[in-house]
Amino acid sequence: MAEQRRDARDTRDDARDGRAGGVRDTDGEVARAWEELVATARRTVSDGLVVGTSGNVSVRVGDTVLVTPTGVPYERLTPADAVGVDLGGRQVLGSLLPTSELPMHLAVYRTTGAGAVVHTHAVHATAVSTLVQELPLIHYMAGALGGAVRVAPYAAYGTPELAENMLRALTDRTACLLQNHGTIAHGASLSQAYDRTAQLEWMCRVWLTASSVPGLSPHLLTGEQVAQAGERLREYGQR
Repeated sequence: MAEQRRDARDTRDDARDGRAGGVRDTDGEVARAWEELVATARRTVSDGLVVGTSGNVSVRVGDTVLVTPTGVPYERLTPADAVGVDLGGRQVLGSLLPTSELPMHLAVYRTTGAGAVVHTHAVHATAVSTLVQELPLIHYMAGALGGAVRVAPYAAYGTPELAENMLRALTDRTACLLQNHGTIAHGASLSQAYDRTAQLEWMCRVWLTASSVPGLSPHLLTGEQVAQAGERLREYGQR
């Protein structure tokens, strides 16, 4: 029993120092990234994008992907609970199990230059995913996501099939809907990935609201109009 307590204490100390599984954090980059990840995960709950422990968040630090653990309420996460894997999925940091949706996160990092990924079960976006194969062009902010937002065909959560379906839907895009499931978005940073997630949920809500008016159909933008907006949005705030 004493030996087990020492092993548990050593594991916590390694995680705190950034050394578990060989990950070193001499400049505190991993610790800072984990703190931001936890804050982002908690924000998905407070903003109503997930319920309970649904959804997940990850951020890349070098060749390590920090990711929320499975089945642990975000408010309970501490610095000692950091979980990290390499790009092959081998756990290199922490003792908690990574999210069951790890295949999706790793697929994004292996095929894009993403620095962070946010996956949610947002209500309006999930509702839209059950109705169409692509979110209608209801707003020019679709341009910020690369164009019309596609719906990845349904597959069981946590499976390679879901990750493959997601990658096809993400071609030339930074976000997509997952049929009967939710959303996934990536960005250069956690703040960008989260903002894209929030924008997608908002656009889904706008389309559902406009579509619910009896006898009227919402006016939609053309692909060209959205592409033009996307070009302008890339320059937004850079002056």
